[in-house]
Amino acid sequence: MKDDGAVTRVEAGPAGHWRPGTQVLWRYRENAGDHVHIARPVTVVRDDAELLAVWLAPGTECVRPVLADGTPVHLEPLESRYTKPRTVQRDRWFGTGVLKLAQPGRPWSVWLFWEPGWRFKNWYVNLEQPLVRWSGGVDSEDYFLDISVHPDRSWYWRDEDEFAQAQRDGLMDAATAERVRAAGRDAVAVIEGWGQPFPDGWQHWRPDPSWAVPSLPDDWDRTPAHVSS
Repeated sequence: MKDDGAVTRVEAGPAGHWRPGTQVLWRYRENAGDHVHIARPVTVVRDDAELLAVWLAPGTECVRPVLADGTPVHLEPLESRYTKPRTVQRDRWFGTGVLKLAQPGRPWSVWLFWEPGWRFKNWYVNLEQPLVRWSGGVDSEDYFLDISVHPDRSWYWRDEDEFAQAQRDGLMDAATAERVRAAGRDAVAVIEGWGQPFPDGWQHWRPDPSWAVPSLPDDWDRTPAHVSS
């Protein structure tokens, strides 16, 4: 890891995995488009054949979508949220950090959130296209529908209204929407069976205090020369 916090320009190692402490990008493409509209520099916690775990540190400079006039997306009424022109802007990830866990090939990742003082808050299942790896990070497409899971193992759907609106606005066809629903049902089965990663104790994990906060590279939106799943 570079001492100045810049994203380390390294290829994946001989085994196709990054070493802990490597800084990479976790990105999402815009829906129904090819451009990256979310880019978050993260630090690799674990990377092997079973799991990719990364840490999004507080204060990290990221890229996020906004309306063309700078209005935050979530402040726009749902009926016009996905049809008004958009752009992207740099911003900071404020508040507590986020630990993201992704199992290869799974159409969702699991994020862990804490309150200040490291009081565990909840898991968040983000339904998405399975991550695609490239030398500088991982790419995906967010599928709107999410699941919140609490320490008492209760869960509930999130953003069902956004999921429905995205279909009305043509950002997702019927076949894709059905795949997302099926992925959601599979995720619920894992939650109710308390399968991985929920029983693995990640809520007790803490970042290495020597890790620098990664910086956002100027070419955060570059197109990988090639990708591998």
